[in-house]
Amino acid sequence: MTQTPRADIGVIGGSGFYSFLDGVERVPVETPFGEPSDDVAIGELDGRRVAFIARHGQGHRFPPHRVNYRANLWALRSVGVRQVLAPCAVGSLRPEHGPGTVVVPDQVIDRTWGREHTVYDAVGPVVHVAFADPYCSRGRTAVLGAASSEASAAAVDGGVLVVINGPRFSSRAESRWHQAAGGTVVGMTGMPEASIARELAMCLTSICLVTDHDAGVEVGGHVTHEEVLRVFGENVERLKVLLRKAIAALPDAEPDETATCSCRRALDGLDLPIDLP
Repeated sequence: MTQTPRADIGVIGGSGFYSFLDGVERVPVETPFGEPSDDVAIGELDGRRVAFIARHGQGHRFPPHRVNYRANLWALRSVGVRQVLAPCAVGSLRPEHGPGTVVVPDQVIDRTWGREHTVYDAVGPVVHVAFADPYCSRGRTAVLGAASSEASAAAVDGGVLVVINGPRFSSRAESRWHQAAGGTVVGMTGMPEASIARELAMCLTSICLVTDHDAGVEVGGHVTHEEVLRVFGENVERLKVLLRKAIAALPDAEPDETATCSCRRALDGLDLPIDLP
């Protein structure tokens, strides 16, 4: 019987990252929540086992509100992943953070609706998971350290990611509202991705690449899909360098029963209605 390949680090990102790993093996994974966006691709990166899943599927098939976030995170956990790096394209809500800026947020505001927001919707014990600090502190340290060692990838430490439902962009009034609420950047895929990772006791770190100024920012005009794709494409190799360095800096995997990170201990003392992979 062939053993399913394993990895302890996961990357959720665009399909441009398929060429990121060496010796890739595609692994189809079944989940209680249906099919993930694509097979999990597992390979080597500088001696570390890394699993990658294309958030929107091959060919960018799934719009943000149709991504099966539950299945994607469950699939990664099923192959051993406990640490996730989640690069994404965002618009800037701050004039000083122009296209090409990398922001490593420490907070999130969820303005999505109609998405499946929890893996714990089965009849049984109710599960309330702490989410005061949505991103992994150790993961953020690794990413920021990697950015500081690469001048072309310098990153903004901290900020608030506002997640809108999409697929449309914000109106100017909405953009100004998000600024007034303290938002730093705005995207469409950060939630419930981060909260589901926490429900599965996984460490998740968001890495936001600014592709444009949002509509309500003084220096901005109006956002176009073409502009977003162009700027992200121009920066994807730089983002890969940052990810490579961050992955090398992540701590070694810890067994679930002895893990020390607070993300991994998020389910301690809770009675779960389902068995986790």
